[in-house]
Amino acid sequence: MIKAIALDDEPLALEILQSLCDTIDYIDLERTFTKSEEAFKYLKKYPVDLLFLDINMPSISGLDFYKKLPHKTMVIFTTAYSEFAVEGFTLSATDYLLKPISLSRFEQAAEKAYSQWKIQNQNIEQQYLFIRADYSLIKILFSDILYIEGLDDYVKIHIKDQKTVVARMTLKAIIQKLPETEFVRVHRSFIIPISKVSKIRNKIIFIDQTEIPISTSYEEAFFMLFEGK
Repeated sequence: MIKAIALDDEPLALEILQSLCDTIDYIDLERTFTKSEEAFKYLKKYPVDLLFLDINMPSISGLDFYKKLPHKTMVIFTTAYSEFAVEGFTLSATDYLLKPISLSRFEQAAEKAYSQWKIQNQNIEQQYLFIRADYSLIKILFSDILYIEGLDDYVKIHIKDQKTVVARMTLKAIIQKLPETEFVRVHRSFIIPISKVSKIRNKIIFIDQTEIPISTSYEEAFFMLFEGK
């Protein structure tokens, strides 16, 4: 999960950024600021991965603010003035968004940040994922997942000794967030963790008291992974 904050002297611009971030399940916009000194104090105490930063602010330009940051942080500059783009990229900015920001352009910038973030954290083995559900970001440990069930554009994440989490996303999207050596899709409607399989009989997987079918199209991949454990 990418931890982010946003700094812009216009409250409406921050509201728009908040709503855009809410559409991206791997970005957590922790705080928004209209005053640069408050944002700087926060960053000194709570380093983040990504900063959405307006360039044309009254007290200090976003470019100068970024140069003074105490920690290495990815930055996506936002501004209504395209002439700042070149200088923004000389500072190794992740991206540059020209206002008004469209959803498609924002998603493109978010993907760039996510790719950079994954490279920076590739040596840190993550043991959990965050899922946006019930108007919240819910942290789910990989080790607690019993199985994942797909229902059209929704998934139901069945968790050991916890309430099932229902989220608006596809099985294709969620499997990309799971360790490929631990989780495998066994049916158009099911993803399972190999470690939770108690037995297999007649192409039926048993996990606790649940029976999950193995479909022909996923059978080979499942047994290759299962037998390799």
